[in-house]
Amino acid sequence: MSSDNKVLAPSQVETRSVDWVPHNERFGKSRDLRNVWFVGNVNLTAMATGVVALSLGANLIWTIIAVVTGSLFGTFFMAFHSAQGPQLGLPQLVQSRAQFGYIGAAFTVWIFALVNYIAYNTSDAILSGSAIHQVFKIPTQLGFLLAAAIATTIAIYGYSQIHYVNKILYWPSIIALGAMTIGVFVRGSFPAKAWDITDFKLAPTMSAFVIIAGFQLGWAPYVSDYSRYLPASEGVKSTFTSTYWASALSGVWVFGLGSLASGPDGKLTPVEAFKKVGDSIFPGFGTILLILLLAGLLVVMSVNAYGGSLTLISMLDSIKKVNPTKAIRLVSLLIMGVTVWGIAQFVGEARFNTFYGNALVFLAYLFTPWTAVNLIDYFFVRKGVYVISEIFKKDGIYGRWGWRGNLAYLIGFVAMIPFFVTTPFTGPIAKSLGGVDYSLFVGLPVSAIAYLILARGIDLKKESEMASAEGNLTK
Repeated sequence: MSSDNKVLAPSQVETRSVDWVPHNERFGKSRDLRNVWFVGNVNLTAMATGVVALSLGANLIWTIIAVVTGSLFGTFFMAFHSAQGPQLGLPQLVQSRAQFGYIGAAFTVWIFALVNYIAYNTSDAILSGSAIHQVFKIPTQLGFLLAAAIATTIAIYGYSQIHYVNKILYWPSIIALGAMTIGVFVRGSFPAKAWDITDFKLAPTMSAFVIIAGFQLGWAPYVSDYSRYLPASEGVKSTFTSTYWASALSGVWVFGLGSLASGPDGKLTPVEAFKKVGDSIFPGFGTILLILLLAGLLVVMSVNAYGGSLTLISMLDSIKKVNPTKAIRLVSLLIMGVTVWGIAQFVGEARFNTFYGNALVFLAYLFTPWTAVNLIDYFFVRKGVYVISEIFKKDGIYGRWGWRGNLAYLIGFVAMIPFFVTTPFTGPIAKSLGGVDYSLFVGLPVSAIAYLILARGIDLKKESEMASAEGNLTK
């Protein structure tokens, strides 16, 4: 890293949005990602994911097994997306233009990504509103608005502010999780057969696995947004490992605690369950715990708002060229905040579990083919070699509609449909297998193989020569 790098101070509003980050503006180390991706899971919504997983019907021990395997599995793919950031210096979804086309990415992948941001932030807003009411006795509806406003403010400052806040919350998060771990076992009173390993039900266990893996995979569309300012000298391995172990282990810990917290009867709302666990250590600690989890949740909302704003700008840029200014990022963040607040008001806390459970499953389905296509293209087809300037050209070498990526996505998604297990629809093969959800294990290889076959016609030699010429000019 050269001495003239322009490090963004936490108090400085980020000026870049969807454009490429020049090498002289890169800063930091891959180990900085540990703060972001550990703290990223320490919040009310992530913990509520464990509550939803247990509610599917498996007993506690098999839900915990699904939590561990699902977190390790889903984070594996998410961390490889993170590794692209320092190498390309681009937001994750902008890089998708190389597979799906300049316009194609906007009308396929980015729409799904926007749904992802809005769904997660709506869930976050609902739980934050409930926690604000529980702690500060502020009306829940006003709590939704306050949460959205605070998250939007953090997101306005952008990349460095988000990294900075997560760094502050790192050790308090570990202390909170440690205390809560003691609390769930001190409280005890788990139901009969909670720990009976022989009481195995495949269908709900697999559904819990899909939900947990889907939560971790849900980070994939914007994970490299938080590594793109790192110097290109930060390698794939170090970026991958810093992201993977931080997110996977915090995920296991947080999702597991969510399941354990709701384990006694499963009837409490997530916020009530977590407060009760805290108070089991000593009266009043439940409130302290909620404040810490609420702080983490507001940061995650800012992460989602930041990523959502980049997606909105990217979609607009695909239709009409825009300048990546502070003003347009501010407008896009305000749109995200108002949208989330409105949907949270409509859904409400009473329907949280149903809304959130369905969101997790459907988002896992939507992003499974995308993650396969994107990673296969980066690591096996183009092997990290892209012509950055062409990604920003509507009629560049990557085309308006990347038919290979879109067709591979469609093939993978259609192949998954017979294996879907959702509240409104269960696929015919899933029905014949007793409601067991194998969709992720179908969508990933089918999309990957389809793209590998379709990508044979890409002129990689020409693209490599263009990338090499461009690299000599931008270093």
